[in-house]
Amino acid sequence: MSANPILQSPKNFFIYLIFSSILVFVYFILVIYDANINQNIAIADLIIFNLLLAGFGLSFWFSAKYLSIENVSISKIILSHIVGYFLVTIIWLLIGYFITLSLTLDKFDYDTFFINTLKHRVIIGFLHYFLLTSFYYIVIYYSSFQEKIIKEKELKSLVTEAELKSLKFQINPHFVFNALNSMSALTEIDPKRAKQMIIKLADFLRYTLANNDKQKNSLTEELRNIKLYLDIEKIRFEDKFEYVEDIEIECKNVEIPSMILQPLFENAIKHAVYETLNVVTIKLSCKKENDFLKIALENNFEGESHKKGAGVGIRNIKERLRLIYGRDNLVEVKKEEGNFSVNIFIPIDNKIILT
Repeated sequence: MSANPILQSPKNFFIYLIFSSILVFVYFILVIYDANINQNIAIADLIIFNLLLAGFGLSFWFSAKYLSIENVSISKIILSHIVGYFLVTIIWLLIGYFITLSLTLDKFDYDTFFINTLKHRVIIGFLHYFLLTSFYYIVIYYSSFQEKIIKEKELKSLVTEAELKSLKFQINPHFVFNALNSMSALTEIDPKRAKQMIIKLADFLRYTLANNDKQKNSLTEELRNIKLYLDIEKIRFEDKFEYVEDIEIECKNVEIPSMILQPLFENAIKHAVYETLNVVTIKLSCKKENDFLKIALENNFEGESHKKGAGVGIRNIKERLRLIYGRDNLVEVKKEEGNFSVNIFIPIDNKIILT
């Protein structure tokens, strides 16, 4: 913001021209209109003094810029501008007087005219200085306000991104810990299965790292990762669960927040498969519903499984969706008659905030 905004912006320059034209009219009414003086001298006086005034006005920007309201006391600002006004007005009057005087033949008449209109010239100088300085302060304040808004948006975006990354990092620790424990046990009793588990876990973690910085992914890509996860759990739990899909074709290429489904499957494995001896069916369905992509995951359970309802994983999903879409009603949890289900609603027309 070092350059004069009047010279930078065509709009501001146009406003300045209007302001200067109004002052020329005021100058004409107060100084020239009733004056008993030669017409050529009057025109010369009008042009010279107003051109000088317009030129001086461009320099007022620097006083407004360096006498900032935020950094300088009000009393010092007022005093500085009063002194500045008197200095600028005296210089303006002297330069204008001598230039105009050099162009006129009747110096006595012009001296008389100049002295008689001096009061009005001082008033015009006052109006020009303080109105234009006030305009500069408004421009400075508005520009600073806009910069603060932009910085706040950038900061908010960075905070949101950091929060999202933090939430994503919470997804895998328990699963990885359990997988490592299972591999440790299998290395002695079933080395072949342990090897399979290591390979699957490596593929899963490779995918996770590759997509760690992405905030969105197609449903097809997300399901590819989910199947890697389920393959690992299959090695752990063998036939204790089965996975079923019912996904409409038009859903597959819709982008959803990356790894948003992972906590749902972890939740199903932890609260249903792990705590029962019977086979658990985990069913994922997806369809378009109005302006949303509805993704539903449901599983059967026994006894008091899922007794705590929405745990850390589902809170994680709710918080991520709130940060991304700015809405807190995109997750629906139901538990009834031995069936637990979670519905996620992804706004199809809304853009994800962070990309």
